Amino acid sequence: MNNMIVPNPSSVSADEALARLTESLGELTPELHKAAAYILENPNEIGVSSVREIARAANVKPNTLVRMARTVGFDGFEEFRQPFRDEIRQGRDSFPDRARWLQSLSKGGKLSGLYADMAAAAIENIENFYSSADAERMKAAADDIVKARTTYVLGVGIANAFARNFAYLASMAVATITAIPSDGSLPVDGLLQVGREDVLMAMTFKPYRREVVEAVDMAAAKGATIIGLSDSPAAPILGGAAHRFIVPTETPQFFTSTVALAAFLETLMAFVVADADDAAIANIERFHERRHELGIYWSEEDLRR
Repeated sequence: MNNMIVPNPSSVSADEALARLTESLGELTPELHKAAAYILENPNEIGVSSVREIARAANVKPNTLVRMARTVGFDGFEEFRQPFRDEIRQGRDSFPDRARWLQSLSKGGKLSGLYADMAAAAIENIENFYSSADAERMKAAADDIVKARTTYVLGVGIANAFARNFAYLASMAVATITAIPSDGSLPVDGLLQVGREDVLMAMTFKPYRREVVEAVDMAAAKGATIIGLSDSPAAPILGGAAHRFIVPTETPQFFTSTVALAAFLETLMAFVVADADDAAIANIERFHERRHELGIYWSEEDLRR
């Protein structure tokens, strides 16, 4: 990594600088990894805080930040964070109407304040997700899902229901999508046949689940394409992933927010269906027609009985 050739810092965007840092994570020493993880999880601090403030927050020495920057081809930390300062000078879009709306929600006591905080967190998580992803990256992931022999969708804990729902809906269009683990088994149990022709889409959020990390490592070792979803660029399942998506989970309450996760999966679902052939639409239509024929859906005719 020390021999990496990097163009003039003025031509490197903040996103490119972070991408270089993400790609180097697996080669960093523990101390450099700690610094890199903080930078990746707190990119908004890079352009506004001093080197000493960032080092203190990351619990490393200031010189560690300099060495971290050099590992990805910059002369030093000041050069590394120049793109972040440039973005601040250019300014960000403001949302005055939304801000006034959120302020109005907080009037009326403690519970009203909590309501406003939850609304603000949900909106920000979705905004941050869509600003960090893009249509090309989403399509690339969908392409691999559609082409795969089997796509395994892995989620445990709070992510389990989301993984199963995605597999349930997507399998109406693409029959090769399945959720793991099955009841009473471990994630690795569902990957015994995984290989180079397969895709594993795995999701885990802090604190990261060991069985998910182990399943990703196993699938990657067998050559499967990994689609990783997590709340930090430094998450252990993203290091070797072909497709990496950061899903914000910030919330004023105790439990992890899943608003952005739902938005991601709905968006990816749309891309998978759009990417599949015409037979996919016919499969979905036949699925619902069959359910109507079997009387699974309620209709107004039920009122006449």
